[in-house]
Amino acid sequence: MRRERFLARYGPWALVSGAAQGIGAAFARELAGRGLDLLLVDCDSARVEELASEIELGAGVRCRPVDIDLGAGAFHERLLAAIDGLEIGLLVFNAARSYVAPFLSRPVETQLEILAVNARAPLVLAQALGAPMVARGRGGLVFMCSLASLGGHALTAAYAASKAFDLVLAESLAEEWRPRGVDVLAVCAGPTATPGYLATAARLPSWLVQSPEQVAREALSQLGRRSFVVSGVVNRLTAAGLRLLPRSAAARAMGWMMRSVYPG
Repeated sequence: MRRERFLARYGPWALVSGAAQGIGAAFARELAGRGLDLLLVDCDSARVEELASEIELGAGVRCRPVDIDLGAGAFHERLLAAIDGLEIGLLVFNAARSYVAPFLSRPVETQLEILAVNARAPLVLAQALGAPMVARGRGGLVFMCSLASLGGHALTAAYAASKAFDLVLAESLAEEWRPRGVDVLAVCAGPTATPGYLATAARLPSWLVQSPEQVAREALSQLGRRSFVVSGVVNRLTAAGLRLLPRSAAARAMGWMMRSVYPG
Protein backbone atom coordinates (compact mmCIF):
# COMPACT_ATOMS: atom_id res chain seq x y z
CA MET A 1 0.00 0.00 0.00
CA ARG A 2 1.42 3.39 -0.99
CA ARG A 3 2.56 5.66 1.83
CA GLU A 4 -0.15 8.27 1.19
CA ARG A 5 -2.94 5.70 1.12
CA PHE A 6 -1.58 3.91 4.19
CA LEU A 7 -1.43 7.16 6.15
CA ALA A 8 -4.95 8.14 5.10
CA ARG A 9 -6.36 4.75 6.11
CA TYR A 10 -4.44 4.09 9.34
CA GLY A 11 -3.22 7.50 10.52
CA PRO A 12 -2.58 9.93 11.87
CA TRP A 13 -1.47 8.09 15.06
CA ALA A 14 -0.53 4.46 15.68
CA LEU A 15 -0.28 2.86 19.09
CA VAL A 16 2.37 0.14 19.41
CA SER A 17 2.49 -1.89 22.62
CA GLY A 18 5.61 -3.74 23.66
CA ALA A 19 7.41 -1.12 21.60
CA ALA A 20 10.76 -0.76 23.36
CA GLN A 21 12.63 -3.49 21.48
CA GLY A 22 12.34 -6.48 19.17
CA ILE A 23 9.26 -6.79 16.96
CA GLY A 24 7.55 -3.81 18.60
CA ALA A 25 10.47 -1.50 17.84
CA ALA A 26 10.58 -2.83 14.26
CA PHE A 27 6.89 -2.00 13.84
CA ALA A 28 7.50 1.47 15.24
CA ARG A 29 10.29 2.21 12.75
CA GLU A 30 8.29 0.81 9.82
CA LEU A 31 5.24 2.88 10.71
CA ALA A 32 7.31 6.02 11.19
CA GLY A 33 8.71 5.45 7.70
CA ARG A 34 5.13 5.49 6.43
CA GLY A 35 4.50 8.85 8.08
CA LEU A 36 2.44 7.84 11.13
CA ASP A 37 2.89 9.57 14.47
CA LEU A 38 3.48 7.08 17.26
CA LEU A 39 2.34 6.35 20.79
CA LEU A 40 4.92 3.86 22.04
CA VAL A 41 3.79 1.84 25.06
CA ASP A 42 6.14 -0.27 27.16
CA CYS A 43 7.00 -0.87 30.81
CA ASP A 44 10.71 -0.34 30.04
CA SER A 45 10.73 3.44 30.34
CA ALA A 46 14.41 3.98 29.49
CA ARG A 47 14.34 1.95 26.27
CA VAL A 48 11.02 3.28 25.03
CA GLU A 49 12.10 6.89 25.61
CA GLU A 50 15.34 6.23 23.75
CA LEU A 51 13.44 4.72 20.82
CA ALA A 52 10.99 7.63 20.72
CA SER A 53 13.85 10.12 20.55
CA GLU A 54 15.61 8.11 17.83
CA ILE A 55 12.48 7.92 15.66
CA GLU A 56 11.56 11.59 16.09
CA LEU A 57 15.03 12.68 15.02
CA GLY A 58 15.35 10.17 12.20
CA ALA A 59 11.85 10.06 10.69
CA GLY A 60 10.49 13.49 11.57
CA VAL A 61 7.26 12.18 13.10
CA ARG A 62 5.87 12.79 16.56
CA CYS A 63 6.59 10.07 19.11
CA ARG A 64 5.19 9.84 22.62
CA PRO A 65 6.67 7.23 24.94
CA VAL A 66 4.26 5.88 27.55
CA ASP A 67 5.58 3.87 30.49
CA ILE A 68 2.72 1.52 31.43
CA ASP A 69 2.56 -2.07 32.64
CA LEU A 70 -0.28 -3.64 30.64
CA GLY A 71 -0.61 -6.31 33.31
CA ALA A 72 -1.73 -3.77 35.90
CA GLY A 73 -5.37 -3.92 36.86
CA ALA A 74 -6.22 -0.32 35.92
CA PHE A 75 -3.70 0.14 33.10
CA HIS A 76 -6.42 1.26 30.70
CA GLU A 77 -7.25 4.34 32.78
CA ARG A 78 -3.69 5.65 32.50
CA LEU A 79 -3.39 4.65 28.85
CA LEU A 80 -6.68 6.23 27.83
CA ALA A 81 -5.56 9.42 29.58
CA ALA A 82 -2.36 9.35 27.47
CA ILE A 83 -4.44 8.78 24.31
CA ASP A 84 -6.90 11.58 25.10
CA GLY A 85 -7.18 13.94 22.14
CA LEU A 86 -5.26 11.70 19.72
CA GLU A 87 -6.88 10.01 16.74
CA ILE A 88 -5.48 6.47 16.86
CA GLY A 89 -5.95 4.89 13.46
CA LEU A 90 -3.86 1.77 14.05
CA LEU A 91 -3.24 -0.50 17.02
CA VAL A 92 -0.34 -2.93 16.95
CA PHE A 93 -0.64 -5.18 19.99
CA ASN A 94 2.78 -6.76 20.38
CA ALA A 95 3.27 -6.80 24.16
CA ALA A 96 3.50 -10.28 25.67
CA ARG A 97 4.64 -12.19 28.70
CA SER A 98 5.76 -15.79 28.65
CA TYR A 99 7.99 -18.37 30.25
CA VAL A 100 9.34 -21.74 29.16
CA ALA A 101 9.04 -24.32 31.91
CA PRO A 102 6.71 -27.08 33.10
CA PHE A 103 3.28 -25.68 33.93
CA LEU A 104 3.33 -26.76 37.57
CA SER A 105 6.74 -25.18 38.19
CA ARG A 106 5.23 -21.69 38.15
CA PRO A 107 2.76 -20.21 40.66
CA VAL A 108 -0.74 -19.36 39.55
CA GLU A 109 0.09 -15.65 39.90
CA THR A 110 2.56 -16.02 37.02
CA GLN A 111 -0.07 -17.68 34.84
CA LEU A 112 -2.54 -14.91 35.62
CA GLU A 113 0.02 -12.23 34.73
CA ILE A 114 0.43 -13.88 31.33
CA LEU A 115 -3.33 -13.82 30.79
CA ALA A 116 -3.56 -10.19 31.94
CA VAL A 117 -1.00 -8.94 29.41
CA ASN A 118 -1.58 -11.35 26.54
CA ALA A 119 -5.37 -11.67 26.60
CA ARG A 120 -7.03 -9.09 28.83
CA ALA A 121 -5.02 -6.10 27.57
CA PRO A 122 -5.65 -6.63 23.83
CA LEU A 123 -9.34 -7.17 24.53
CA VAL A 124 -9.54 -3.90 26.47
CA LEU A 125 -7.65 -1.96 23.80
CA ALA A 126 -9.67 -3.47 20.96
CA GLN A 127 -12.83 -2.27 22.71
CA ALA A 128 -11.47 1.19 23.49
CA LEU A 129 -9.77 1.93 20.16
CA GLY A 130 -12.01 -0.12 17.89
CA ALA A 131 -15.15 1.86 18.72
CA PRO A 132 -13.90 5.19 17.28
CA MET A 133 -12.37 3.38 14.29
CA VAL A 134 -15.72 1.79 13.48
CA ALA A 135 -17.44 5.16 13.93
CA ARG A 136 -14.96 6.77 11.49
CA GLY A 137 -15.23 3.89 9.03
CA ARG A 138 -11.48 3.34 8.82
CA GLY A 139 -8.55 2.01 10.84
CA GLY A 140 -6.68 -1.17 11.64
CA LEU A 141 -5.64 -3.54 14.40
CA VAL A 142 -2.69 -5.94 14.29
CA PHE A 143 -2.51 -8.69 16.89
CA MET A 144 0.84 -10.45 17.23
CA CYS A 145 0.11 -14.10 17.82
CA SER A 146 2.44 -17.08 17.55
CA LEU A 147 2.78 -20.52 16.02
CA ALA A 148 2.06 -21.65 19.58
CA SER A 149 -1.50 -20.34 19.14
CA LEU A 150 -2.27 -23.06 16.58
CA GLY A 151 -2.44 -25.92 19.10
CA GLY A 152 -1.17 -27.47 22.29
CA HIS A 153 2.33 -26.37 23.22
CA ALA A 154 4.10 -28.11 26.09
CA LEU A 155 6.26 -25.97 28.40
CA THR A 156 4.46 -22.77 27.34
CA ALA A 157 0.87 -23.76 28.14
CA ALA A 158 -0.44 -20.44 29.45
CA TYR A 159 1.34 -18.46 26.73
CA ALA A 160 0.02 -20.71 23.95
CA ALA A 161 -3.52 -20.54 25.35
CA SER A 162 -3.39 -16.75 25.60
CA LYS A 163 -2.16 -16.44 22.02
CA ALA A 164 -4.93 -18.75 20.83
CA PHE A 165 -7.33 -16.27 22.45
CA ASP A 166 -5.69 -13.42 20.51
CA LEU A 167 -5.91 -15.35 17.25
CA VAL A 168 -9.62 -16.11 17.58
CA LEU A 169 -10.36 -12.57 18.80
CA ALA A 170 -8.58 -11.09 15.78
CA GLU A 171 -10.27 -13.37 13.27
CA SER A 172 -13.67 -12.70 14.84
CA LEU A 173 -13.25 -8.93 14.81
CA ALA A 174 -11.91 -9.03 11.25
CA GLU A 175 -15.15 -10.61 10.08
CA GLU A 176 -17.31 -8.34 12.24
CA TRP A 177 -15.61 -5.06 11.36
CA ARG A 178 -14.69 -5.61 7.70
CA PRO A 179 -18.01 -4.18 6.50
CA ARG A 180 -17.41 -1.18 8.76
CA GLY A 181 -14.09 -0.30 7.12
CA VAL A 182 -11.74 -1.52 9.88
CA ASP A 183 -9.00 -4.04 9.01
CA VAL A 184 -7.92 -6.62 11.61
CA LEU A 185 -4.92 -8.90 11.15
CA ALA A 186 -3.62 -11.79 13.24
CA VAL A 187 0.10 -12.42 12.71
CA CYS A 188 1.59 -15.76 13.75
CA ALA A 189 5.33 -15.39 14.12
CA GLY A 190 7.75 -18.23 14.67
CA PRO A 191 11.32 -18.09 16.00
CA THR A 192 12.42 -14.46 15.84
CA ALA A 193 15.72 -12.88 16.88
CA THR A 194 14.26 -10.66 19.59
CA PRO A 195 16.27 -9.87 22.73
CA GLY A 196 14.15 -12.28 24.77
CA TYR A 197 14.63 -15.05 22.24
CA LEU A 198 18.32 -14.78 21.42
CA ALA A 199 19.42 -17.60 23.72
CA THR A 200 16.99 -19.96 22.04
CA ALA A 201 17.69 -18.63 18.56
CA ALA A 202 21.35 -19.48 19.05
CA ARG A 203 20.34 -23.16 19.29
CA LEU A 204 18.38 -23.08 16.03
CA PRO A 205 19.60 -23.05 12.41
CA SER A 206 19.78 -19.48 11.16
CA TRP A 207 17.34 -20.20 8.34
CA LEU A 208 14.65 -20.95 10.92
CA VAL A 209 14.95 -17.56 12.63
CA GLN A 210 13.42 -14.36 11.27
CA SER A 211 14.50 -10.84 12.10
CA PRO A 212 12.00 -8.50 13.81
CA GLU A 213 12.13 -6.29 10.72
CA GLN A 214 11.07 -9.17 8.47
CA VAL A 215 8.08 -9.91 10.70
CA ALA A 216 6.95 -6.27 10.85
CA ARG A 217 7.31 -5.67 7.12
CA GLU A 218 5.42 -8.82 6.17
CA ALA A 219 2.63 -8.05 8.64
CA LEU A 220 2.12 -4.52 7.34
CA SER A 221 2.18 -5.75 3.74
CA GLN A 222 -0.80 -8.01 4.54
CA LEU A 223 -2.84 -5.51 6.57
CA GLY A 224 -6.05 -4.78 4.70
CA ARG A 225 -5.55 -7.82 2.46
CA ARG A 226 -5.92 -10.73 4.85
CA SER A 227 -7.12 -11.43 8.39
CA PHE A 228 -4.49 -14.07 9.20
CA VAL A 229 -0.89 -14.53 8.16
CA VAL A 230 1.92 -16.82 9.25
CA SER A 231 5.14 -14.87 8.97
CA GLY A 232 7.93 -16.50 6.96
CA VAL A 233 7.99 -19.32 4.40
CA VAL A 234 9.37 -21.94 6.80
CA ASN A 235 6.77 -21.06 9.41
CA ARG A 236 4.00 -21.30 6.83
CA LEU A 237 5.19 -24.76 5.86
CA THR A 238 5.34 -25.75 9.53
CA ALA A 239 1.82 -24.45 10.16
CA ALA A 240 0.49 -26.28 7.09
CA GLY A 241 2.12 -29.50 8.23
CA LEU A 242 0.65 -29.22 11.72
CA ARG A 243 -2.83 -28.73 10.27
CA LEU A 244 -2.54 -32.05 8.45
CA LEU A 245 -1.97 -33.89 11.73
CA PRO A 246 -4.59 -34.77 14.33
CA ARG A 247 -4.46 -32.13 17.09
CA SER A 248 -3.03 -34.62 19.59
CA ALA A 249 -0.25 -35.58 17.18
CA ALA A 250 0.50 -31.93 16.43
CA ALA A 251 0.74 -31.23 20.17
CA ARG A 252 3.16 -34.14 20.60
CA ALA A 253 5.29 -32.85 17.71
CA MET A 254 5.45 -29.36 19.19
CA GLY A 255 6.19 -30.83 22.63
CA TRP A 256 9.11 -32.79 21.21
CA MET A 257 10.43 -29.62 19.56
CA MET A 258 10.10 -27.56 22.74
CA ARG A 259 11.90 -30.17 24.86
CA SER A 260 14.75 -30.40 22.32
CA VAL A 261 15.22 -26.63 22.26
CA TYR A 262 14.75 -26.12 26.01
CA PRO A 263 16.43 -29.15 27.59
CA GLY A 264 15.74 -29.93 31.24
